[in-house]
Amino acid sequence: MWMASYRGSMADRLCLMSVHAHPDDESSKGAGTVARYHSQGVHTVLVCCTGGEEGEILNPAMDTPDVRDRLTDIRKEELAAAAEVIGYDEVVSLGYRDSGMPDSPANANPACFARAPLHEAVGRLVAEIRRTRPQVILTYNEDQSAYPHPDHLRVHEISVAAFDAAGDPSAYPEHGDPFQPLKLYYTIWSRKRMMAVHNKLLELGLESPFDEDRLARFGEEERVTTRIDVGEYEDVRRRALLAHATQIDPASPFWFGLPAEVAREIHPWEEWRLAKSHLGARPEEEDDLFEGIVEAVQSGLGSTLPEVG
Repeated sequence: MWMASYRGSMADRLCLMSVHAHPDDESSKGAGTVARYHSQGVHTVLVCCTGGEEGEILNPAMDTPDVRDRLTDIRKEELAAAAEVIGYDEVVSLGYRDSGMPDSPANANPACFARAPLHEAVGRLVAEIRRTRPQVILTYNEDQSAYPHPDHLRVHEISVAAFDAAGDPSAYPEHGDPFQPLKLYYTIWSRKRMMAVHNKLLELGLESPFDEDRLARFGEEERVTTRIDVGEYEDVRRRALLAHATQIDPASPFWFGLPAEVAREIHPWEEWRLAKSHLGARPEEEDDLFEGIVEAVQSGLGSTLPEVG
């Protein structure tokens, strides 16, 4: 059962880290979940692996010469604004360049994330895990076929490797004392969620951006292990998305087709798949990412108790 609050004696010991590819990914994936845990007193850390330099300007109102010239700086500003809306306590950049899509000139740039040596990129994430000591890490799953961006694929690779390496005393000794995170989750965009939006749009006589091909990209219902109730944080997701003014068109039916009060009710959950756990057997379905972790931290499971802030 969802705990009313993690504030109190455990508040300075619980930490949640999300690992994302580009500025705006933190707003489109899991914003409500992070906002909820932040409101409960959990320390929240965002790791953004690239600067999003290759992002197209998708909001016509922002497509001006000045914005195009300053896009890299503007995306940093947008990320900071969105992170504040969501409630991230820390924003960390891994410092890589956006890789662009496969076969693009950006994808051949040796400074891009996808071209970085895997050992080096994993080491950078390990250093942040050991510094901030999150018990829970959120990242992308292994199947990125719906949107095969090289940076999203690389986020999955380094997150899984760093989750294991962070607790290994023989791995990356130059990056601090070992610390073992306890749970690794993958974000899921379920077909159930997309169908709920699609059907409600049609019911209200509104245009749906979801055709059969687009709906077919979403699935994984059978892989959902964890549902977090984020109904009261729908406005957080919307405001965080809108903070990325170059990337998000406020008239987009995909993001904002439904009125906020309707979107809050039709599918008020964000869904996750528990990919790795050091807590043994898990419930068939969780409603709390920190299920079992308070007891584990109190018993000293993993490593020395984390200190954040």
